[in-house]
Amino acid sequence: MTVTPAPLSLFFDAAERRLLRRTAGTWAFFEPKRLTWQNLDAPLTEPQPLATATEALMLLRTTGVALCGLPVAVIGGRDASPAQADAAEALGYSLAGCGLVLLCGGRTGVMAAAAEGARAAGGITVGLLPDETWTTAAPGIQIALATGLGSARNAVIARAAFALVAVGGGAGTVSEIAFGLQFDRLVLSLAPWSALPPNTRGGPIVCTSVADAVERVCAHLLTRLPSIGNY
Repeated sequence: MTVTPAPLSLFFDAAERRLLRRTAGTWAFFEPKRLTWQNLDAPLTEPQPLATATEALMLLRTTGVALCGLPVAVIGGRDASPAQADAAEALGYSLAGCGLVLLCGGRTGVMAAAAEGARAAGGITVGLLPDETWTTAAPGIQIALATGLGSARNAVIARAAFALVAVGGGAGTVSEIAFGLQFDRLVLSLAPWSALPPNTRGGPIVCTSVADAVERVCAHLLTRLPSIGNY
């Protein structure tokens, strides 16, 4: 089953370069370094309405406002199909365009494609390698961490990520999904998942497209309270 994120009443204050939210007639502004909302008492002059959470975070980035470096994991198989590689690359590009850090397993397939996409958008890429050497990292990985943990590094990826998006994959990806759910992370999938029930409690939320997945991540970031205290 798919779950649509609740719409957000978001605005942008160009003069102050800040994101605003309106709830029950009151205004709050977003603090990107702390990932929190603060009440706003000063009067506003015609702030620009925003359609989506993705648009809001992209606008912050293009105006030079940086988030605190929140990592989002793109997970999937080492042997990706062309369609999966294209989807992963688009995911990496869009997430980086929203100011998010791309986290992955650092090697081939979906991981390499996502890293290439994020680098193309000027983003930061981090790879948690299962090996004891950095030489196995994909070319698009900027920060390669040789954990030496083997497949146990899947739990580290799930724990370190704010959210996880699966693109295909096999048993290793299933383990990352399961760890993500256990750690109460937002876990998404770009395809129906047969190994786990596709619902918000027992499995990943199934997304209809890359844009849908990115919007869910951005909306989760902007509505999760406290945003960073339990992360």
